[in-house]
Amino acid sequence: MLILVINAGSSSIKYQLLNMDSNSVIAKGLVERIGTTGGIITHRYLKNGVSDKKQIHQEFPTHVEGMKLIVELLTAKDFGVISDPSDIKGVGHRIVQGGGKFNIPVLITDEVKSEIKEMSALAPLHNPANLLGIEVAQKFFPNIPQVAVFDTAFHLTMPPKAYRYAIPNNFYTEYKIRSYGAHGTSHKYVRRQAVNHLNNQKAKIITIHLGNGSSITAINEKGESIDTSMGFTPLNGLVMGTRSGDIDPSVLFYMVRECGIKFEELDDLLNKKSGMLGLTGKSDARDVDEMYLKGDQNAILCLDLYSYRVKKYIGAYIAALNGVDAIVFTAGIGENDAQLRSLICKDLDYLGIKLDENKNVELSGPDTVEEIQASESKVKIMIIPTNEELEIANDTLNILKEM
Repeated sequence: MLILVINAGSSSIKYQLLNMDSNSVIAKGLVERIGTTGGIITHRYLKNGVSDKKQIHQEFPTHVEGMKLIVELLTAKDFGVISDPSDIKGVGHRIVQGGGKFNIPVLITDEVKSEIKEMSALAPLHNPANLLGIEVAQKFFPNIPQVAVFDTAFHLTMPPKAYRYAIPNNFYTEYKIRSYGAHGTSHKYVRRQAVNHLNNQKAKIITIHLGNGSSITAINEKGESIDTSMGFTPLNGLVMGTRSGDIDPSVLFYMVRECGIKFEELDDLLNKKSGMLGLTGKSDARDVDEMYLKGDQNAILCLDLYSYRVKKYIGAYIAALNGVDAIVFTAGIGENDAQLRSLICKDLDYLGIKLDENKNVELSGPDTVEEIQASESKVKIMIIPTNEELEIANDTLNILKEM
């Protein structure tokens, strides 16, 4: 059973083709710079037990040209992995914002597409691109079931006290302003890996997804998200690569009134020019780590602020859960940045969290679940590689089984 997973961005298409009989990836790739110059596709594939890759430089005026080349690469005689697009039995799409309606993956219909479009106001950078990915995929796989998997779905178990804002009620009832969260597919996946590893399906877990976008989630003994750091949009919560995270709203009023910032510039300022980039001039944590080790004061402040924000959320979520069995680091920074994991876990001894610094370094960037807590730690500290594509593929497969 072959499932194709598509994550379409405004100028990119990320894809994976998975064999669900073995949960293995047989091809994956990324189309970049759609709609601009310097287009490139990097296609990695597994054929006859050998892994290889193919790169092609060409212009992609629209997503249609990108998807056309993906299909050609998947079916190519020399480096393709299927003989015909019909070999694929289902296509799963990552959709960032499902609003308060979609709490489970759904088979894509015209009505579902209309709903995704309606919710674009809640995720203007993501949902329109996600919807475009669906429409393009339907052109090339017209008779193959397509499934939408929503990033927000996992967080719809949050209680009102966690997702409501203390603003007049009509803004919630009429305009649906509330906390929705994000990265739900990743949090759900690593939580399952954690409880299976611990052989404790009722474990209370705090999952920490640290990448260019970052979020942290409190998951109770029922496997339900009860709170998460991202809010109405992915801007809220932790410090990120280019996003500010939590900020006093009155700062924005002050910027407009006193700093000469135009109101329409605020979105770009907070989403694309803040976070690590705003503090250090670099948005990549690897660059900031290097500056930190050289004693750069901006980098020191950045990592101290970054880790402090995560630390505060850990404390808050332990209180919300009334205890915790494990904390899990995942995603690009969470899995690979020993420096930040060390800073985050420092001085949490009172909460029973104690890192083994040697394991933290030696087991960084693992292929499977690794524990990095000290022997005296009362709380498990784990690194778990996320696999959102596999989670989406599994959700898609489950929908196909119900058809």
